[in-house]
Amino acid sequence: MTSLAQLRKTALSLPETAERGTGSGSGTKSFTVRDKRFASLGKDAYVQLHLPAADADEVLAAHPTAERLTRGATPIGVRLPIGDINGQQLNHWVRRAWLAHAPKRLAAQAQAAETAAAGEVGDLPRAIGSPATRALADVGVTTLAQVAELSESELLAMHGVGPKAVRLLGEALSAAGHRPKG
Repeated sequence: MTSLAQLRKTALSLPETAERGTGSGSGTKSFTVRDKRFASLGKDAYVQLHLPAADADEVLAAHPTAERLTRGATPIGVRLPIGDINGQQLNHWVRRAWLAHAPKRLAAQAQAAETAAAGEVGDLPRAIGSPATRALADVGVTTLAQVAELSESELLAMHGVGPKAVRLLGEALSAAGHRPKG
């Protein structure tokens, strides 16, 4: 069963995402990129995803409990019970909603990161592997100098960057004469 924790983890893993609670005690949590809402979860346990029409149609076809989300007469996405969507599907659709609302530069950077391969991005070492390379590229980090600006906890918070990648990045930073952030 998918939960707010899964939604939060997925949404906040995307660059420049902010979490907002709405006022008036409604209990709604929303996720925005540059103040544009792309996902939210209300007290009613329905997740709302602000998706382009083609993506919304795909969700509606795959989930019988999904409903079209509208603003007035204008379709803006879908809403469905969070328990009716598995974690992998939620991750996919939250990312699609984020891509639809992120600034073009940020969305292009994230899409390029999806195909980033170890050893082919800036001067990042091949040994960290493709998942860590993609995670770093996803947030615009493509050089060891940029890695040096991040703390170990910031690196470990990225989905795809584990202790081994952090150790290897530390070794590469030392070899290149960079001093890692405390």
